[in-house]
Order: sequence, then structure tokens, then C-alpha cells
Amino acid sequence: MNPVLHAAKLGVLRGWIEFKQMLKNPQEFGFNIIMTIVFLVVLYFQRNKTIEGNDMALAMFALPSLLGMLVVFGGFMGAATTLTFEREDGTLLRAKATPNGMVSYLISRIISVTTFSMVSVIMLLMPGLFLIKGLADTSWSGWLLLLLIFIIGILATLPWGAVVGSLVKSTASSFNLTMLPLGALTAISGIFYPITSLPDWLQVIGQIFPVYWLGLGMRAALLPETAVLAEIGESWRYFEMFGVLGIWTIAGFLIVPKILRRMARKESGSTMEKRKQEMMSRGY
Repeated sequence: MNPVLHAAKLGVLRGWIEFKQMLKNPQEFGFNIIMTIVFLVVLYFQRNKTIEGNDMALAMFALPSLLGMLVVFGGFMGAATTLTFEREDGTLLRAKATPNGMVSYLISRIISVTTFSMVSVIMLLMPGLFLIKGLADTSWSGWLLLLLIFIIGILATLPWGAVVGSLVKSTASSFNLTMLPLGALTAISGIFYPITSLPDWLQVIGQIFPVYWLGLGMRAALLPETAVLAEIGESWRYFEMFGVLGIWTIAGFLIVPKILRRMARKESGSTMEKRKQEMMSRGY
């Protein structure tokens, strides 16, 4: 077998094993369960509230938007924090020292991040179908669009998470540089309430980033056609949606290989030991 293909196969296998290990890890999987419960409680209290100028329940609008947000958090934060942690514990150094090890490593990251993000989406979606009337009536084309949005969402965010994970010096820095900006973007991207309720300049900023477009895509997939009246221009804007997400995807995959190669060249036993000593001096 071709060495690169063999490495890719090992990467898929490793990614799947890591995914199963994450499901058994109370710390990692437990956080997802808690967040899902929090979101469901928010949706429960929104179920009888309607969007201004529209008789659609606010919870019906918010659930698909939250699914889009989960894709962003899963792809971006999942890649950033994992890459940073495994650079600190020597996993990346071992991959670098193995023939085609980086190929195997990167594929395993894609598999584990994608599968874990999919579980997060399903955990919120399944109870949401019973909580919010109307979502269960989604057509097969709507479910197909949801799957497509999920895939392109992961592709548009995972490379940028890897870039952040490659550039920061510690796991704590990685968390701060992902969680805080994503939280701010969520607030201006029409996740909990239509973006049209925000000032025009905030709407412009929100539309630059994937969070808004993934929320829009999920709403287009799951909501009835009348829900489009709450959107900008009363349109799902498929062309703009796939265009913006496509630009983030292409730019990410053009940039991330260069960043990762540069990071891998800098990795050595001495640099890893230096980071370990710095962590110990900070009391970690």
C-alpha cells in the first residue's frame, strides 16, 4: 500500500478511537451534556414567545441557529485546544518523527473533531424536535441541506482553529483566543434573536464571519418558508451563504498547511521541555 494512503488509513482509525475515548471521558462529554441541558432550558422558556412582526415562536428560530453555533464551536475550538494540548504533551513531536506521521495526525484530528461536533448537534437536535412543534415536519431536502451545512461548516472553521492552536503558547491562551471572540460573534450573529434587530453596522460585522451564515443555513434547512420573513432581505441568500463559507474554507486550507509546517519545524525535545518547565513554574 502507498505509504501516504496507509498513514491516512491509520489517521482515520486513530480519529475514531479518540472519538470513542472522548465519549467515555466524563470531563469532556459531561460538559456537552450540561450545555445541551442549558440550551434546552432556554428554548423551553422561549417556546411561547414570538418574533416581533412574525407569529413564529422564538424557540423555533433559536434552535437551528444554536445548531450552527455548535458547529462553529466544535470545529474552531475543538481543533485549537486539541492541537495546543497535544503540542504541549509531545504528541505532535512524536507524529513529526514518524514517517508520514503528520498526515496521519491531521486526518485523525479531522475525524475526531467532526464526529464529536456531530454528536453535539444531534444531542440538541433530537430533544428539540419534540420540544418545538413543526421541526419534525422537515422535508428530506431540508435534512440533506442540514447535513451539507454541517460539513461545510466544519471545513470552514476547523482550519482556523488549527491556525490558532499552532500560534498560541499554551492551552489556556488557546481557550481565551477562541471562547471569548466566538462568544462576542455569537452575540452579533443573530443566534438567539434575528440579526435584523441589531444596528446596521453590527449586522455588517456579523455577516463577515461563519457564525451568522451557519445559523442562517440551519434555519433554511429546518424552518418553514414563511420564516424567511425574519431574515435580511426576506431571503435565505444561498449564493451569499455558500460564497462566504466557501471563502473561509478555501482560505483556511491554503493557510493552515504552511502554518502547521512552520510549527512542526520548530518542535523539538528542547522546546517541549522548555514549555514543561514554564508550566511547572506557573504551578500547572
